[in-house]
Amino acid sequence: QLVESGGGSVQAGGSVRLSCEGSGVSLSSGCMAWFRQSPGQEREKIAAVDSDGSTFYVDSVKGRCTISEDKVKNTRYLGMNSLKPEDSGMYYCAANLEYSHYCFFKSYDLWGQGTQVTVS
Repeated sequence: QLVESGGGSVQAGGSVRLSCEGSGVSLSSGCMAWFRQSPGQEREKIAAVDSDGSTFYVDSVKGRCTISEDKVKNTRYLGMNSLKPEDSGMYYCAANLEYSHYCFFKSYDLWGQGTQVTVS
Protein backbone atom coordinates (compact mmCIF):
# COMPACT_ATOMS: atom_id res chain seq x y z
CA GLN A 1 0.00 0.00 0.00
CA LEU A 2 0.95 3.65 -0.26
CA VAL A 3 0.92 5.92 2.75
CA GLU A 4 0.70 9.65 2.14
CA SER A 5 1.52 12.54 4.39
CA GLY A 6 2.56 16.15 4.26
CA GLY A 7 -0.54 18.09 3.36
CA GLY A 8 -1.97 20.95 5.34
CA SER A 9 -2.95 24.59 5.21
CA VAL A 10 -0.51 26.89 3.47
CA GLN A 11 -0.52 30.57 2.62
CA ALA A 12 -0.41 31.57 -1.01
CA GLY A 13 3.15 31.75 -2.18
CA GLY A 14 4.22 29.09 0.27
CA SER A 15 5.41 25.57 -0.30
CA VAL A 16 4.57 22.05 0.69
CA ARG A 17 6.17 18.65 0.34
CA LEU A 18 3.94 15.62 0.04
CA SER A 19 5.29 12.19 0.90
CA CYS A 20 4.28 8.84 -0.50
CA GLU A 21 5.79 5.83 1.23
CA GLY A 22 5.58 2.33 -0.10
CA SER A 23 4.51 -0.15 2.54
CA GLY A 24 5.07 -3.71 1.41
CA VAL A 25 5.88 -2.59 -2.13
CA SER A 26 9.08 -1.26 -3.61
CA LEU A 27 8.72 2.05 -5.40
CA SER A 28 12.19 2.08 -6.90
CA SER A 29 11.61 0.63 -10.36
CA GLY A 30 8.01 1.31 -11.28
CA CYS A 31 5.93 4.34 -12.13
CA MET A 32 4.43 6.88 -9.81
CA ALA A 33 1.98 9.65 -10.51
CA TRP A 34 0.44 12.39 -8.48
CA PHE A 35 -3.16 13.43 -8.87
CA ARG A 36 -5.11 16.38 -7.58
CA GLN A 37 -8.84 16.63 -7.04
CA SER A 38 -10.08 20.12 -6.40
CA PRO A 39 -13.58 20.77 -5.05
CA GLY A 40 -16.20 20.19 -7.72
CA GLN A 41 -13.66 18.95 -10.23
CA GLU A 42 -12.52 15.61 -11.53
CA ARG A 43 -9.28 14.08 -10.35
CA GLU A 44 -6.45 15.37 -12.51
CA LYS A 45 -3.06 13.82 -13.08
CA ILE A 46 -0.49 16.54 -12.48
CA ALA A 47 2.88 14.82 -12.40
CA ALA A 48 4.55 11.50 -13.00
CA VAL A 49 7.97 9.92 -12.73
CA ASP A 50 9.25 7.20 -15.03
CA SER A 51 11.17 4.17 -13.95
CA ASP A 52 14.40 5.86 -15.04
CA GLY A 53 13.62 8.96 -12.99
CA SER A 54 12.38 11.15 -15.82
CA THR A 55 9.63 13.45 -14.63
CA PHE A 56 6.64 15.02 -16.29
CA TYR A 57 4.43 17.83 -15.12
CA VAL A 58 1.29 19.39 -16.49
CA ASP A 59 1.49 23.01 -17.47
CA SER A 60 -0.43 24.26 -14.43
CA VAL A 61 2.30 23.03 -12.07
CA LYS A 62 5.36 22.97 -14.30
CA GLY A 63 8.19 25.00 -12.81
CA ARG A 64 6.59 24.82 -9.36
CA CYS A 65 6.66 21.08 -8.73
CA THR A 66 9.50 18.65 -8.18
CA ILE A 67 9.34 14.90 -7.71
CA SER A 68 12.14 13.44 -5.64
CA GLU A 69 12.93 10.13 -4.02
CA ASP A 70 14.52 8.64 -0.94
CA LYS A 71 15.30 5.06 -1.89
CA VAL A 72 16.34 4.13 1.63
CA LYS A 73 12.95 5.19 2.96
CA ASN A 74 11.15 3.78 -0.08
CA THR A 75 9.45 7.12 -0.34
CA ARG A 76 8.78 9.58 -3.15
CA TYR A 77 7.98 13.20 -2.67
CA LEU A 78 6.10 15.89 -4.52
CA GLY A 79 7.41 19.31 -3.65
CA MET A 80 5.34 22.30 -4.65
CA ASN A 81 6.20 25.96 -4.26
CA SER A 82 4.66 29.31 -5.18
CA LEU A 83 1.35 27.79 -4.19
CA LYS A 84 -1.87 29.38 -5.39
CA PRO A 85 -5.40 29.03 -4.04
CA GLU A 86 -6.27 26.99 -7.14
CA ASP A 87 -3.72 24.40 -6.02
CA SER A 88 -6.04 23.51 -3.15
CA GLY A 89 -7.44 20.02 -3.22
CA MET A 90 -6.90 16.44 -2.25
CA TYR A 91 -3.64 15.06 -3.52
CA TYR A 92 -3.15 11.39 -4.25
CA CYS A 93 -0.09 9.41 -5.15
CA ALA A 94 -0.48 6.28 -7.22
CA ALA A 95 1.90 3.57 -8.32
CA ASN A 96 2.16 1.14 -11.16
CA LEU A 97 4.89 -1.34 -10.34
CA GLU A 98 5.73 -2.12 -13.97
CA TYR A 99 8.90 -0.68 -15.45
CA SER A 100 8.05 2.00 -17.99
CA HIS A 101 9.35 5.09 -19.78
CA TYR A 102 5.80 6.31 -20.36
CA CYS A 103 4.48 6.57 -16.87
CA PHE A 104 2.41 9.67 -17.44
CA PHE A 105 0.21 7.64 -19.76
CA LYS A 106 -0.07 4.51 -17.65
CA SER A 107 -3.04 3.43 -15.57
CA TYR A 108 -2.54 3.12 -11.85
CA ASP A 109 -3.80 0.44 -9.55
CA LEU A 110 -2.13 1.20 -6.23
CA TRP A 111 -3.30 4.36 -4.49
CA GLY A 112 -2.50 6.37 -1.43
CA GLN A 113 -5.23 7.53 0.90
CA GLY A 114 -4.86 11.15 -0.16
CA THR A 115 -3.71 14.23 1.67
CA GLN A 116 -5.44 17.60 1.71
CA VAL A 117 -3.68 20.79 0.69
CA THR A 118 -5.48 24.06 1.34
CA VAL A 119 -3.95 27.28 0.03
CA SER A 120 -5.39 30.57 1.25
